[in-house]
Amino acid sequence: MPILGIIASKFTPPAPTNFTVDYLVVAGGAGSGTGDIVNNSSGGGGGAGGLRCTVTATGGGGSLESALSLSTGTNYTVTIGGGGAGATSTANAGSNGSNSVFSTITSTGGGGGGSNGGGGVPTSPNTGGSGGGGTSAAAVPFTTTAGGAGTANQGYAGGSGEANSGGGGGGAGAVGTNAINGGPGVAGGNGVATSITGSSVTYAGGGGSNGYPSGGTGGTGGGGAGAYNAFGTAGTTNTGGGGGAGSRGPAQTGAAAGGSGVVILRYVDTRTISFGAGVTGTESAASGGYKRATITAGTGNVSWS
Repeated sequence: MPILGIIASKFTPPAPTNFTVDYLVVAGGAGSGTGDIVNNSSGGGGGAGGLRCTVTATGGGGSLESALSLSTGTNYTVTIGGGGAGATSTANAGSNGSNSVFSTITSTGGGGGGSNGGGGVPTSPNTGGSGGGGTSAAAVPFTTTAGGAGTANQGYAGGSGEANSGGGGGGAGAVGTNAINGGPGVAGGNGVATSITGSSVTYAGGGGSNGYPSGGTGGTGGGGAGAYNAFGTAGTTNTGGGGGAGSRGPAQTGAAAGGSGVVILRYVDTRTISFGAGVTGTESAASGGYKRATITAGTGNVSWS
């Protein structure tokens, strides 16, 4: 009598499914420069982190970016850039912010603001996603520096320095304000508003500068305010805002740090995201046919099912 064999079937996993992801990738904002009240101060605001976006508007006045076609079951890299530290002395510019990354998209950290050199040669600002604000020497002749350059399609340049007054840090949506000769601090460049979360939110404003007798306002989108005879205000966390410049005594710094960046992803509500080790993120409930993932810290991978 024949023996009936049982043929085991081999399980075949489902093929990956392609779907479209819109993104906002904002890099860390830069730290500001610092002034010196003994020499009537002059510090440039920190530049905002570079901003790349597929919804509403993107940075630097560029055309909207294109959404990514991704696949389920595939890991994609995410990094949230930290904010740069403020200048440690009048001989140093503020530190640049760190880059933020999602998959093939990289946004460049903001450029540090310039410092007044303590009466000597001014420290030039740095280039970045948005450039740092310029400054000037705090003694005659008042040698000045231009604002740092921004990155195309990510952010704008910082404002130029003048005698005893720093320039505003560049923002993703506007150039930092040029300094006023011998005047107060000036405003950082404004950021860019996007509705990727379902409501309009502004990101990546430049830091305000330092001058006499007051500091300039931070750009909309998390830019920190500048100050005179006080510390500047740090850029807001998870906005990529630049730090505001301040001034203290000759052995003290009034500089402030930039704000960390953020990555926000929008995708069809039939998909669910998973956050890998090292990534801090949340997924929203479905709304209007989409879910949104907001990633606020870390480096690692995300994937979808």
